[in-house]
Amino acid sequence: MKRSTSIFGVLLLCAVISAGSTAIAQKKRKHGKEETAAAPSANKPAADSAKKKEATPIKKYEEVITKDVHTCKGFITVHSKDDKFYFEIPRSLFGRDILTVNRIAKASVDMRNGPWGLAGDEIGEAVYSFERGPSNKLFLRRMSFSEYTSDSTRAMFAAVQKNNVQPIAAAFPILAFNPDSSAMVIDVTDFLNSDNEILYFQHQKIKERAGVSGQQNDRSYIKYVHTYTNNLEVRALKTYAAGLNPAGANYSLELNSSLVLLPEKPMQGRLRDERVGYFATGFRDFDANPQGVKEVVYARRWRLEPKPEDVEKYKRGELVEPAKPIVFYIDPATPKKWIPYLIQGVNDWQHAFERAGFKNAVYAREAPSEQEDSTWSLDDASHSAIIYRPSYIMNAMGPNVCDPRSGEIIESHIFWYHNVMKLLHDWYMVQCAAVDPRARKREFDDELMGQLIRFVSSHEVGHTLGLLHNFGASSTVPVENLRNKQWVEAHGHTPSIMDYARFNYVAQPEDHIGAAGLFPRINDYDNWAIEWGYRWRPEYKTPWEEQLALTKIVTDSLRNPRLWFGSEMEPADPRSQNEDLGDNAMKASAYGIKNLQRIMPQVAAWNAAPQESSEGVKDELGTIWSQYVMYVGHVMKNIGGVYHTPKVGAQPGPIEEIVSKAKQQEAMAFINREFFITPMWLNEKSLIERCQVNFTMELSDLQISAMNSLISRARLSHLLTAEIEQGKKAYGVQDFFADMDKSIYTELYQGKNVEVYRRNLQETYLNRVLEQAFAPDDQYNITIGSFHPTYSDLQGILREELRTQQALIKKSLLNPGLDNITRIHLREMNDKITRKFAIK
Repeated sequence: MKRSTSIFGVLLLCAVISAGSTAIAQKKRKHGKEETAAAPSANKPAADSAKKKEATPIKKYEEVITKDVHTCKGFITVHSKDDKFYFEIPRSLFGRDILTVNRIAKASVDMRNGPWGLAGDEIGEAVYSFERGPSNKLFLRRMSFSEYTSDSTRAMFAAVQKNNVQPIAAAFPILAFNPDSSAMVIDVTDFLNSDNEILYFQHQKIKERAGVSGQQNDRSYIKYVHTYTNNLEVRALKTYAAGLNPAGANYSLELNSSLVLLPEKPMQGRLRDERVGYFATGFRDFDANPQGVKEVVYARRWRLEPKPEDVEKYKRGELVEPAKPIVFYIDPATPKKWIPYLIQGVNDWQHAFERAGFKNAVYAREAPSEQEDSTWSLDDASHSAIIYRPSYIMNAMGPNVCDPRSGEIIESHIFWYHNVMKLLHDWYMVQCAAVDPRARKREFDDELMGQLIRFVSSHEVGHTLGLLHNFGASSTVPVENLRNKQWVEAHGHTPSIMDYARFNYVAQPEDHIGAAGLFPRINDYDNWAIEWGYRWRPEYKTPWEEQLALTKIVTDSLRNPRLWFGSEMEPADPRSQNEDLGDNAMKASAYGIKNLQRIMPQVAAWNAAPQESSEGVKDELGTIWSQYVMYVGHVMKNIGGVYHTPKVGAQPGPIEEIVSKAKQQEAMAFINREFFITPMWLNEKSLIERCQVNFTMELSDLQISAMNSLISRARLSHLLTAEIEQGKKAYGVQDFFADMDKSIYTELYQGKNVEVYRRNLQETYLNRVLEQAFAPDDQYNITIGSFHPTYSDLQGILREELRTQQALIKKSLLNPGLDNITRIHLREMNDKITRKFAIK
């Protein structure tokens, strides 16, 4: 099966450019200095008008910066007196790129909006640059890096500049020059106090998301401004009127803005290889392709280089410490007993970096107390940190902030939500309680919970190092190896900590597998991906020269299947799924369901608390149902599935390959056996009655959801395409409906009555086919990669399927042995089909 390369190429381009946020365009350098390009001629009248305005008079330095002013020196010198603030901007800073990162430092009470509105949330990120303007003004331009050209000798250079004028985000009157005229003084008091997008909420939508609206000036003020060698920190208390769905009339919160001076010479970017999973930043390069436009995409990664005195040692293959290691600080608010596990989760990556030639390249430490360093702040963008969030949200996140010019990661704040421990508890109980007695408790022992925290810490740190999810890693492991105690404890149940393969749910009690074979770990793929991203390669002077060498290295390395990367963005590849295990979803899910059946009768006893209601038991029951649905969903993705394996150059093998007919038939047999045949084991009376759950209604909801997924336009299009391309060798759309009919209408073929759960299933099946067969001819209902119903065989096949079902129903109605409710059920289905065809 083939997908449209042009469409997917456009989608990838859009995703890359939006992820990179900005790109490189309009600056040219002369003798190592940057010059801002002149505005196009259309702007000249405005410029002339500005020149005619009377320039702001320049005062003497000592008249502005008086002796009673408090001065702090840094890359921007800050002067303050009472509630007035002045910045002293050196000329050497003109044309330099400054990254701003704005965050909520302290959140207001009752401001939560789901997972949003907590301390640490990023509310703005952009790059700005100072320049001297007319009329004694200093301009601050917002820099975009979406398009790039550097060859000023080509006509293209001027064309790109004309279409990429960097907007002036702010203007400041120059009040004075310092004594040697190397710097200019500006008054930033009003700027800091205003509700501006540079330092605070970058967009109105972000404000709306946080639930705030206009700033209330009389209740807002600047707490402090701290300046350092390469960064400046602004802390403000801001009060805003309530926005949408307010819990109060207004909200007061503290915001922190970090202004970080980016390197004058950007790190050499490493061109992304889609066979290695890295976050990316990109731009359009008008120089790289003389006959077109080249999309340049860099992997996001930290700048790791040996110290100057260790360069030769590194080249000889000796392990050396990087000039600037990656350090994560632990939020002082973190509960003390979990800190060692969070630190270990970070330090576990050290071995991977040794593959890249660096020792002690990444580690965590506790943040200094206020007594130890009163100027230290978690919100300082020059620090990376693990932030503890007292929230009911069950999650953890590992974002990073990067230099859009090169992909260099500048800093990261990992967010650790307190209630993620509830999620870890539920996952581990449902997936491993059948084989690990430690999981059979309402509250886990600290050591077990600590180890669960450690693995999540490692996963999130992986994201901050640049690594994407690798949903395909676990598919490289044979299912039976997951039950082999010696093998799985030595190699792990997935080659990547970046997979969403939480725990080894395939392991059975008789396998006697220990924690080493149940928990994920930093593994083969992770070590290899870190080496690809972080080995220092000074022998290559350009990204393209380096790319040639790295491409061959990756191609050769992929002879080892455990290094395969499967993107989470694959809509049809059954190998790339979250929460799955092994190379055969049917076998793995069958083992998983066996374990669910084992623990189902015990869940109430494990989770009951004498002094509390049944909510804990009900939560665990819901987790079991969700796990069961995931197991079935893993199998469903094989139906109409297409394997997608990225290739480069002359790398052998197909890029896309249709899942075999035999495997799809195996999947359909599983769905019939474990889902279409009513899974009565879910109707555990001790749980259902205690939790006051209506089993019939809950099962009906699952049936509707499953049928919507199975009979979707995209899946049917894949099946039809396979039928067109491979003929009888393929598992086609007609094979699919034949198997569905045999599985769902079994009683009709056998002349039996239909019980209530199966009646609901049959109604759901018919309703979904009717819905798809008579969908309106609306182009907006068609998803990319799917056939239009009117201009393909799909509509005809769907309507013929309805005729087949109606014929079967009519024949069954002739059976005198049917009970009354079955007869009513069949008549209603027959009438539905008749009415639909009559309308059309």
